[in-house]
Amino acid sequence: MSDTGDQDGNRSYGRKPFKRSRSHFADRITADGRDGWPVEAGRYRLVVSRACPWASRALVSRRLLGLEPSLSLAVADPLQDDRSWRFTLDEDGKDPVLGIGYLSEAYEAREHGYPGGVSVPAIVDVPTRSLVTNDYQQITLDLATEWTGLHRPGAPDLYPERLRDEIDSVMEGVYKDVNNGVYRAGFAAGQGEYEAAYVDVFRRLDLLSERLAGQRYLVGDTITEADIRLFTTLVRFDAVYHGHFKCNRSKLAEDRVLWAYVRDLYQTPGFGDTVDFDHIKRHYYQVHTGINPTGIVPLGPDLAGWLTPHHREQLGGRPFGDGTPPGPVPPGEEVPARGRP
Repeated sequence: MSDTGDQDGNRSYGRKPFKRSRSHFADRITADGRDGWPVEAGRYRLVVSRACPWASRALVSRRLLGLEPSLSLAVADPLQDDRSWRFTLDEDGKDPVLGIGYLSEAYEAREHGYPGGVSVPAIVDVPTRSLVTNDYQQITLDLATEWTGLHRPGAPDLYPERLRDEIDSVMEGVYKDVNNGVYRAGFAAGQGEYEAAYVDVFRRLDLLSERLAGQRYLVGDTITEADIRLFTTLVRFDAVYHGHFKCNRSKLAEDRVLWAYVRDLYQTPGFGDTVDFDHIKRHYYQVHTGINPTGIVPLGPDLAGWLTPHHREQLGGRPFGDGTPPGPVPPGEEVPARGRP
């Protein structure tokens, strides 16, 4: 995690207020190739960390849309060294497709001497091993709208045109107060900054709980991009944000509505099967040495509750609209048992 996307990195925070940087490489991969990057099956590789909530959005979208055969996947080690994200989970410490040991090599291929942070998610052009984009806000929107020619049969419409204004409005509040809010609290430079972020986080969670009390999904009666963006923060809340980031007014499991909502999504194919709690906890607790200098990773919380009945189906809604669930997780992409309930 670094200066864009998931920004916390392996630096020691505490002197300056937390501010998330804008994506430095904002080229888009589009159906018409107007930025010079046309959608092509097999040309690009998605680089993620399963620890990172911003990268996890792309993991969920890729699964729901059935893009696995067209957009290959590289998973970085949840632990970083001074060169940031590395491929030490792979044989010989190199990504088998890109042939590089560090994601920074793709950044360097794109911009020699690039001085900024190295972030995930990132999409890399396989032939040149060069970074295309690290625009974590735009990547999933383009997967939903520009990659339609490669979607699986029965893929859901995650960003329906008729609902985009409402989706965008909901996502704006979720981003400001929840997705980014937990980081503002966790990396606050002072008490006042922390308290302001803390208030924002729980004010927004309370509003979302009220909204979801009578409807299964955030916008409309199907899963949309808004649900994906909220899910990736909520699924990490009790494991890391409650204690590690001091967002401890209450646990998510203590909110009847939000706890049922996030379990509903977790148990939906394409969501929970991308989540690795082992990677999440080890990254946050061992990389953030400024917050947790001992590097001790807590044993809890108990993950068994993620598989308990949620009863959200009683609210109606159709997870995939007129579509169908995604198929099984491709071989080699399964989350190891230690990362699952």
